[in-house]
Amino acid sequence: MNAVLQASTPTNYVLYDRSPDSYAHWRVSYEGSVATLAMDVAEDKGIKPGYKLKLNSYDLGVDMELYDVLQRIRFEHPEVSVVVLTSMKERMFCSGANIYMLGLSSHAWKVNFCKFTNETRNGIEDSSLHQGLRFLAAVNGTVAGGGYELALACDEILMIDDRSSTVSLPEVPLLGVLPGTGGLTRLIDKRRVRRDLADVFCTTSEGVRGDRAQQWGLVDHIARPQQFKDATAARIQALSAAAPRGAAGQGITLTPLTRVIDDGGLHYVQVDVSLDRAARTATITITAPDTAGPVDVVGIHAAGAAWWPLAMARELDDAILLLRLNELEIGTWILKTRGKASVVLEIDAIIAANARDWFVAETVGMLRRTLARLDVSSRTLFAIVDQDSCFAGTLAELLLAADRSYMLQLPDTPEEAPHITLSAANFGRYPMVNHQTRLLTRFCGETAPVAAAKARVGEAVDAGAALALGLITFAPDDIDWAGEVRIAVEERASLSPDALTGMEASLRFGGQESMETRVFGRLSAWQNWIFIRPNAVGEHGALKVFGTGSKAQFNWERV
Repeated sequence: MNAVLQASTPTNYVLYDRSPDSYAHWRVSYEGSVATLAMDVAEDKGIKPGYKLKLNSYDLGVDMELYDVLQRIRFEHPEVSVVVLTSMKERMFCSGANIYMLGLSSHAWKVNFCKFTNETRNGIEDSSLHQGLRFLAAVNGTVAGGGYELALACDEILMIDDRSSTVSLPEVPLLGVLPGTGGLTRLIDKRRVRRDLADVFCTTSEGVRGDRAQQWGLVDHIARPQQFKDATAARIQALSAAAPRGAAGQGITLTPLTRVIDDGGLHYVQVDVSLDRAARTATITITAPDTAGPVDVVGIHAAGAAWWPLAMARELDDAILLLRLNELEIGTWILKTRGKASVVLEIDAIIAANARDWFVAETVGMLRRTLARLDVSSRTLFAIVDQDSCFAGTLAELLLAADRSYMLQLPDTPEEAPHITLSAANFGRYPMVNHQTRLLTRFCGETAPVAAAKARVGEAVDAGAALALGLITFAPDDIDWAGEVRIAVEERASLSPDALTGMEASLRFGGQESMETRVFGRLSAWQNWIFIRPNAVGEHGALKVFGTGSKAQFNWERV
């Protein structure tokens, strides 16, 4: 979302703010219940200098626009039930991530790019699963790499059968890397392509044409050029007829965020991020409102983008993205809350009472995706439950997302001690990307401790009870509090960031796997590793020599 800046933004900061009047790469049109997103990438408008975005290839800036488009469809166009992704280029749907951009980018930029594009595609699938918004990839030309991965995120793929257009995932044979936005995983987990056929497909740089693509399950439908328009209309009609989404009435305008960025951090209305560069920490504080606000649909719609659950989610989402991309050495995020738990619980009850309303449902979706973005961020998460905290209901999800939590005990003045309060929202409203609640994941799938926690819903529990329930990690008293928390943060900051990234990604999603956890697991481990290997990015690596006419020189050892 675009933002109102009230202080000068550091010149090295890359922002995610986009708005329809600034789009350079997408042509968006609306007709009744159908939104058409036509990719028309401007070659000379890359987010960074040094490369041209030829053949509808994309960089981070292209995906920032796509993310903004999708957000606006969700909130500003409730009438839309089907989104069509297609291309304005002749015989070219999308050639994937721009290879020259990848070759010029730092390791951190490449991985952040892959992660954000993954999350945007996951968001497409999330909106289909939870909100009933259907997506059709009308592939009207050759599609390769990340372009095919964008199509894979859709509910259906219709491909033109013009005897020249192909579909491919050429990263392994051409670049010595993996399809970085979930291609391998979606191929077998989602489309159920047979392993041997997937093996052939992923090692064949020239790709597969229409008939075989359909036979192998790479696409759902094919159509000759003269029938392609009618075939697209037919698939739109079929998807629309079965789509649960599509509400009458006015959409909610996503007004610009109010945000200040300075040397001390990122400052919003509901969210504040304080940076300590010497300690390599960011303290993220979410503040609850003074009152619960509107209680019915009319009032909630009138509040619009200022309604606290949505406003807070948008600000937290933006803060996460900006920290991940711009503050690479800030490795520990300290999560705090401020306000009255009773107000947060009242808002949770209002959400539940109005859950059937499209705007409330979309706001829950925004909260769900924002919390999921926090889960998969490669940063240490510590939750601090101190005086004036309000880790209750929806905000208790932040506590449950943390790698470790500290809660203050005040044995001499228990009436002043902080409390944690769970609500019904903690038992299914915001599933993680493993499709389980954070509580169930916390207890490694064991249902007994979850039931014990559920029995205390609505009850403000102190540090001793929270410790007994397994909701927190440690509960120092006021004598040891400052020293214990300080030492824990300092010790964490002294450890290898690489080792922590691997460790946290492994521990956060115990138990059952999902397509999403497999995607992010591969990105955190295998793609991360491959991106720094000489076979990919060395002086004679495949990614470096692509397009030069030289052949990659590989180290033939299997590691």
